[in-house]
Amino acid sequence: MIDLRTLREDPDRLRASQRARGEDDTVVDTLLDLDERRRSALTSFESLRAEQKSMGKSVSKAQGEEKAALLQRAKDLAGQVKAAESEAEKLGAELDQLLQSVPNLVEEGAPPGGEDDYVVLETHGEPRAFDFEPKDHLELGEALGAIDMERGAKVSGSRFFFLKGVGARLQLGLLNMAMQQAIESGFVPMITPVLVKPETMQGTGFHVAHDKEIYRLPDDDLYLVGTSEVSLAGYHAQEILDGGDLPLRYAGWSSCFRREAGSYGKDTRGIIRVHQFDKVEMFSYVRPEDAHEEHQRLLAWEKEMLAKIEVPYRVIDTAAGDLGMSAARKFDCEAWIPTQGRYRELTSTSNCTEFQARRLAVRYRDKDGKPQHLATLNGTLATTRWIVAILENHQQADGSVVVPQALRPYVGLDVLVPAK
Repeated sequence: MIDLRTLREDPDRLRASQRARGEDDTVVDTLLDLDERRRSALTSFESLRAEQKSMGKSVSKAQGEEKAALLQRAKDLAGQVKAAESEAEKLGAELDQLLQSVPNLVEEGAPPGGEDDYVVLETHGEPRAFDFEPKDHLELGEALGAIDMERGAKVSGSRFFFLKGVGARLQLGLLNMAMQQAIESGFVPMITPVLVKPETMQGTGFHVAHDKEIYRLPDDDLYLVGTSEVSLAGYHAQEILDGGDLPLRYAGWSSCFRREAGSYGKDTRGIIRVHQFDKVEMFSYVRPEDAHEEHQRLLAWEKEMLAKIEVPYRVIDTAAGDLGMSAARKFDCEAWIPTQGRYRELTSTSNCTEFQARRLAVRYRDKDGKPQHLATLNGTLATTRWIVAILENHQQADGSVVVPQALRPYVGLDVLVPAK
């Protein structure tokens, strides 16, 4: 959540952030009013409680009518203390509930606007000129015996699939290559839980009561993650870390689950937008002052992975209205998909500043031993969707697909050939 001290000292910063996101900026005045009333109620409660403690000493020394009057005053004070405490708690709960709904402060420099207001920062590679009519990834995948959507739907419903044979080998190779790169870059490899408690999901920045993308198991009050970011963000919840250990970098491998609510009719063909996929996710815990540089490092590691699969791609600076709840800044890497004639997202890296750490109570001790909130960042290193870009960009006229050079040791094949 946002820092109340920052809100009090610079409310216009939150107003500007809300406007950049396309959100209501009047929430700032509501927050300030609640904060002032809560602090006033706390002051009143503490003053009355101090008087109550002092009254106890006076009662023990008094006698007769004086004692009776003091006892009556003590009784009245007890009621006032209880009422003041209740009012402070009520206002505190209202303030906390409203704070939980306010998105992170947008980083200076992020483009304002919505989904289509991104800024292209750089482009790598040129789209390939085919001397034959290219097939889309599903047609290729079916011919290779790599993707089976029909049986995925039979077993689990629409937007589920089987990866089999070379398809399974391609995904395992891709994710193993991503994990190996992460390890070589200093990340601790993690196989993470895919079911989390509501406080973990909420703490990461998801509205568990209103987010229609999330799968929930009501009998167990658990949620299926849409990214291992959730599990990794909660890994150090309620902990105070040693500042000397920072940065801490983890690479999480997990299956991910998304309901894709509201996306009916969009990308229904193939494995671009599905309910279940696998992903390797980078996650960093750093000092707040180091977050900006760490964000650039995560982006560089994503670009290093994309270079290994040899596909044209571009990097975009995501507009404020498309950042999501937790991100202050987000860069996406989008690969060229030949049969769609456009770029599609393959990776995303977000700087969440101290937002998640405040919600999850993750802190570190500074050089003076004082606990401080740290910053969290995340970035995708590879997902199932990458198979789409690999198949389409490396296909040959005979329906075979050349495996990118760097990926071959992990897949164990140089070329994927159509199944007989």
